[in-house]
Amino acid sequence: MTQRILIVDDDARLRNLVSCYLEKQGFETLVAADGVEMEKLRARFDCHLLVMDVNMPGENGLAICQRLRAEGDITPIIILTARDETVDCIIGLEFGADDYLVKPFNPRELVARIKSVLRRTTDLIADANEAKPLQLKFGPFLLDGQTKQLSCNGQPVALSSDEFTLLMLLASSPGKPLSRNQLASQINGKGDQTPDQRNIDMLISRLRKRLEDNPTQPIYINTVRSLGYAFTTSIQLIDS
Repeated sequence: MTQRILIVDDDARLRNLVSCYLEKQGFETLVAADGVEMEKLRARFDCHLLVMDVNMPGENGLAICQRLRAEGDITPIIILTARDETVDCIIGLEFGADDYLVKPFNPRELVARIKSVLRRTTDLIADANEAKPLQLKFGPFLLDGQTKQLSCNGQPVALSSDEFTLLMLLASSPGKPLSRNQLASQINGKGDQTPDQRNIDMLISRLRKRLEDNPTQPIYINTVRSLGYAFTTSIQLIDS
């Protein structure tokens, strides 16, 4: 199946160049100049990944990313930012972006990042949910493996696709310590020579901010010294 990439950027020249290059690499592409056009296209077409500029008129890329995650939408997002605004990369990741790229960039690097994110968010999410309970309940939270959403008291909680996969992996094995290498291999290790264990610590930090009343004293995701992380056994998990 051809994967469809939606490019959202107010720079017509850039988005058309990126579109042409991605299509030569076998992707199907759609282009939008802003969030309004993006939503019109998403209403008509299923998109496998969004490549989105930060600085756009109207709703900027960071606000769009935050809004989509708050709505429970885990469509993978790669944000593009100018070289002198790299702080936006950090904010974008906090808002749920899956990766970022600083302008100007080599189109080959963008393709590599797209393939890496898609690899993680298609095969790996399916792997994480395979033979696992469809729904896991802990505290006020419900983790739904079918809709790939997390909710708190019925309200969606913003998660990136990597955060969802990591939470599903941990919550599906309550009380079992999982090493950083084990988690990294499943999150970003398929097809990659060296799984990035530092990425796991960053994802855990982001998950704790979303789950915990006090992220510095977590009750859901515990650190296992010299090993990795474990989902606490004090939380009741209910199969749906």
